[in-house]
Amino acid sequence: MLQPERLIALQPGDWRVRAQLAAIEPPIEFRADRHFLCDDETFATFARENPTLVLERFYRFMRRRLGVLIEPDGKPTGGAWNFDKQNRVSFGRGGPPAIPAPKGFAPDAMTRAVLALVERQFPDSPGRLDGFNLPVTRAQALESLRDFVEHRLGDFGRFQDAMITGEAFLFHSRLSGPLNLHLLRPREVVDAVVANPAGAPLNSVEGFVREVIGWREFVRGVYWRFMPDYAQRNALEADLPMPRFYWTGETDMRCLSQAIRHTIDHAYAHHIERLMVLGLFCLLLGVRPYDVHRWHMSMFWDAIDWVSLPNTLGMSQHGDGGLVGTKPYAAAGNYISRMSDHCRHCRYDPRKSVGEDACPFTTLYCDVLARHKTRFAKNPRMTYPYANLARKDAGEVAMIRRRAAALKARLTAETFL
Repeated sequence: MLQPERLIALQPGDWRVRAQLAAIEPPIEFRADRHFLCDDETFATFARENPTLVLERFYRFMRRRLGVLIEPDGKPTGGAWNFDKQNRVSFGRGGPPAIPAPKGFAPDAMTRAVLALVERQFPDSPGRLDGFNLPVTRAQALESLRDFVEHRLGDFGRFQDAMITGEAFLFHSRLSGPLNLHLLRPREVVDAVVANPAGAPLNSVEGFVREVIGWREFVRGVYWRFMPDYAQRNALEADLPMPRFYWTGETDMRCLSQAIRHTIDHAYAHHIERLMVLGLFCLLLGVRPYDVHRWHMSMFWDAIDWVSLPNTLGMSQHGDGGLVGTKPYAAAGNYISRMSDHCRHCRYDPRKSVGEDACPFTTLYCDVLARHKTRFAKNPRMTYPYANLARKDAGEVAMIRRRAAALKARLTAETFL
């Protein structure tokens, strides 16, 4: 029987796993995961110097630290740190330009054996295994990176927030899975995007770089700095369970049925579907933030605790009270109407908040504003929404809130777990 004098392990991506390993004798020496570009000590120093933890400040810190898209005089390439205003274009009624299909890979013998095992062990779980074509090796991950840079990076920037019926991937990379599984290194991904031989526009390159060295490293830093208490945060006191249709897609709300269908079919939905459709509706409905995290962990192939928890509980559900976002990512149905074609094919009208054809997003958005007025009305970034709410008389607000209560009762009456 082995009796080692000491044990050495790489820091895992889950606080619970680390806590379990830490209880082992002899004590484990955890080593920093050098896959990431910002180690725990560096993030802790940044957090002490920047207690408000504004993402943009961290992103600029990382750009300078890594020398990415920085000119010799220290200024950002292109004269600006952020080209986000150029990256909010919808497809309009003309639809998207030609979308190259992402690279897929036929399962090898080992992958087929794992798929068969999953089919036997979890026959009643949501999801599909037919058509599985994800990269599962280092070589396949590198091929996926090359394919994205060559064929979709150019249009990624301007269309990164757009949605359209029947298209799950659009111009997104699908590289979060290989990155989170350590099949790709973040620095090599950033370098490939910056050096792209096809000459992608700067707004696309910068937008993608921001996701990798900005947001990805930021949420990991938040996770390890504030766990385990972070998981219990529920600043808005949301108390409802996840609706059952989040596992089935059986809903007459077109945007939700599309995003959930993408999740079921591909274990994937791009970031606007996750944040401004799936996450947004849970926020408006009042679902418990940790329940949203558990659903996310169960449905997406790129979900790991360190990345899922700050994105769902924090950014999406505002459960941390504004630690990772200075305002809640809340919106009415008009946002979805502007960024997609879903509302044109839906029985609900995003402009209405009362009536049988009123969009549930719009109804619940007004309800959230009214319910949390004390918390958010003085937030400078919420001035416009509260000015609109003030234009409604007390009777109309009461009608909206009654419909919101009925929606909550009906939509959460049936759950999956």
